[in-house]
Amino acid sequence: MRARVYAGRMEYDVDLDCEGLLCPLPVLRARKRLMALRPGQVLRVRATDGMAAVDLPHFCTGAGHAYLGAVPEGGATAHFIRRGENRPEPE
Repeated sequence: MRARVYAGRMEYDVDLDCEGLLCPLPVLRARKRLMALRPGQVLRVRATDGMAAVDLPHFCTGAGHAYLGAVPEGGATAHFIRRGENRPEPE
């Protein structure tokens, strides 16, 4: 399944505003929001913390989600994550 891209913009199902939050809060909030999504849905995470560009892909790899990429949006960066299949998370 691919992300929906229209006129150069990636479509998403849910938006998460993490602007102004520092590591690890963007990842923790993305994790919580992703748990509520159905597999295949796309979450957009808007973050101003530069470490989100490292932390979010790393989190996705470990949790079974697909990190689709990032685009600058004003003073923030929009990160796109596709929810992976349901599986129990490690304790």
